[in-house]
Amino acid sequence: MSEPTIPVRPFTAAAFNQYLGEKKLMAAKCKKCGGAFVPPRAICPKCHSEDIEWVETSGKGKLAAFTVIYSGPTFMVEQGFDKKNPYVSGIVELEEGTNISARITGLDVSKPAEIKIGSPLKVDFVKFGEGEARKTYLAFKA
Repeated sequence: MSEPTIPVRPFTAAAFNQYLGEKKLMAAKCKKCGGAFVPPRAICPKCHSEDIEWVETSGKGKLAAFTVIYSGPTFMVEQGFDKKNPYVSGIVELEEGTNISARITGLDVSKPAEIKIGSPLKVDFVKFGEGEARKTYLAFKA
């Protein structure tokens, strides 16, 4: 049995979001130095090589930094988040060695002092919207 092939797509935010819609957290990986980057880049920021490939990440990481947001952007307010219902946004250090910013779910936002840096996280795909406007957003669950 052969391994599933990864569709060839440009290294753009649109392609990255298309993978999210397929419930895949993809990274751009440099074939020359091995660096992995999320969101993707067409040129390696470490060695400047253009020999890049898509790789699916493990989806596992740890919380590197966070903030509790009480007044968010419009699309988060539309989801019901506000000063009475805040949410957590953070930086996740993936097992692959790269960092990404994302919403963090599964935490008690009423007790931010109890949220611990280094907590293990797993990728979570959150859907929002109706019909053709429905979109998949990246999140991580504690």
